[in-house]
Amino acid sequence: MATKKKNKYWNMKILNDSTAEITLYGSITGEGWFSESSSKVFQSELKSLGDVSSIDLYINSPGGDVFEGQAIHSMLKRHKAKINVYVDALAGSIASVIAMAGDNITMPSNAMMMIHNPYMGMVGNATEFRKAADDLDKITESIVSTYLDKAGDKLDDVTLHQLLDEETWLTADEALHYGLIDEVSESKDVAACIDHQILAHFKHVPGKIVAKTVAENSAEEAGLDELQKQKIDMKLELLNL
Repeated sequence: MATKKKNKYWNMKILNDSTAEITLYGSITGEGWFSESSSKVFQSELKSLGDVSSIDLYINSPGGDVFEGQAIHSMLKRHKAKINVYVDALAGSIASVIAMAGDNITMPSNAMMMIHNPYMGMVGNATEFRKAADDLDKITESIVSTYLDKAGDKLDDVTLHQLLDEETWLTADEALHYGLIDEVSESKDVAACIDHQILAHFKHVPGKIVAKTVAENSAEEAGLDELQKQKIDMKLELLNL
């Protein structure tokens, strides 16, 4: 039986001779070097954009595979084009690290950025768990370095580690305060991209995102039409969720 390929979580296109656009929506997954959804394919498509001088990167992602995300961040950081990052609704977990590749990072006033310490699920003996803990410490320090490089003197190591320990969901103004973005724009009507499985991994998801996600997933499962989904959204707004 053939295995069904997962859809890519990104899309790239050339807008004109000098500008390209990348949308990165959904969970960041790593399916192996020969998968359609791997960072190797991302690298190939990035190269195929040619000699553009500017790339607009739009992000709405709860995060996902740490190594995939780190690889994509490195590819974008090395690219000679100016990278303009727009956090459309959510840059969570490793997606926030990818955002740090931007030369200029913009968030709408109603968007969020979530940062936390990396984690992994595993089965093994005591020696393997100790090694895994050491590996996680190294990954954490790599991520810390990425955030601090962007933030400059607006964020220190101690404060950043505290934010990571507490799984912090930053508003656009807070992200600007800590130097993790460069600009706050007007609010944008885009729903945060997150699902039940991703929600289960996080401890401090804002109530508004939880309520909207549950409502939208329930609507999908129930087969509701677009008008019915809009009514659910209106009720959530009235509840200020």
